[in-house]
Amino acid sequence: MTTSPSVNLHEGTYVDVNGTSTHYHDAGEGTPVVLLHGSGPGASAWANWQHAIPALSQHHRVLALDSVGFGHTERPDDVRYSLRTWTDHVWGFLDAMGLDRVSLIGNSLGGRISMQMAEDDQSRLDKVVLMGAPGVGMTLTEGLKALRSYEPSLDNMRHLLRTYFAVDPSLISDELVRIRYEASAAPGAHEAYHLMFFSPDHAGGELAITEEQVRAVTRPVLLVHGREDAIVPAEVSWRMLHLLPDADLHVFARCGHWTQIERADEFNRVVAEFLR
Repeated sequence: MTTSPSVNLHEGTYVDVNGTSTHYHDAGEGTPVVLLHGSGPGASAWANWQHAIPALSQHHRVLALDSVGFGHTERPDDVRYSLRTWTDHVWGFLDAMGLDRVSLIGNSLGGRISMQMAEDDQSRLDKVVLMGAPGVGMTLTEGLKALRSYEPSLDNMRHLLRTYFAVDPSLISDELVRIRYEASAAPGAHEAYHLMFFSPDHAGGELAITEEQVRAVTRPVLLVHGREDAIVPAEVSWRMLHLLPDADLHVFARCGHWTQIERADEFNRVVAEFLR
């Protein structure tokens, strides 16, 4: 089942994905590009991609979904959060939308999902952008520890975003803090977040990837990283660059984990050129 594209991009719309009501944003026309957000508290498609969707949709059909357990997408009682669960949810979304072949842009967890999709079936992928994505040699950083220990409050969210996400804290607006906080405090959101990363019955933190898995990805890949990323060090992308058969790397100076927000205009230009 599919639904028509939303007129109000901020609000988005819904589609049924294998029984899960899935919230997404849909803008533009042309070759389809799917945006996959990260896994921090309060993460959602709009919080991650609010600057990228209008820019990239000038030349592409851009779709950005809230992964299962995040944003306005349903959190089923019987879901077991894992890389496989999130990846299968994206495949189901593509099928529900009738998309046979797409390009992917993945931020952080979204980048790891993108790599798993490439391992699953590269024939359905055109190009892949990995932005601040975990990869070979990834370790538990202080930034990741801060994400996992977050407790919902406006002050805690402001501290988290301004300390660990951006080099220039003035770029973290009160509006972005509010959006992320409200998403993190929505009914069931914080409970789901704890299940993902702290429950032994779930495997949301098991995101390791081997060198062999990376070398097998032959699609064109653009790695994008902030030089001062405190959550996923830029060295991870440098390591991935030497393993991927067809990859370019763009590093933004004076930039942390959110290049699409901290350096929005430049990020959108670099990615648009790669996609074209």
